[in-house]
Amino acid sequence: MRWRVWGTETRLCGPVEIRADGLGIPKLLEAVLKLLPLDTYVESPAAVMELVPGDKERGLQTPVWKDYEILLLQAGCMGTLAKIERFEFYEQAKKAFAVVATGETAPYGNIILKKGTIALGSQFEAW
Repeated sequence: MRWRVWGTETRLCGPVEIRADGLGIPKLLEAVLKLLPLDTYVESPAAVMELVPGDKERGLQTPVWKDYEILLLQAGCMGTLAKIERFEFYEQAKKAFAVVATGETAPYGNIILKKGTIALGSQFEAW
């Protein structure tokens, strides 16, 4: 069974697809981290796909990872940016609540975030 979300097809049992076509991940990540706290009870609340052996051998650089690390640190994330083997990354992405499709073109620019607990502020105390 399939259903339509924002004009694209997404499997009912898979992640929700969110489109952010014009944005690069660093800009979107900066905004998301202002609203969505990451899990503080895991070693790595953010993960990227590890380079495949051929890309490691030829010395492929991933400068976008440094951007992610800086943004995560600025947001108070003390965990490391985990590197996950390619097919394990795909499996984890299948289990995600949502997948955001962006305009990011950096090699190995994909990132998985683990959401933490959202603390209710004083604006919600009356509820």
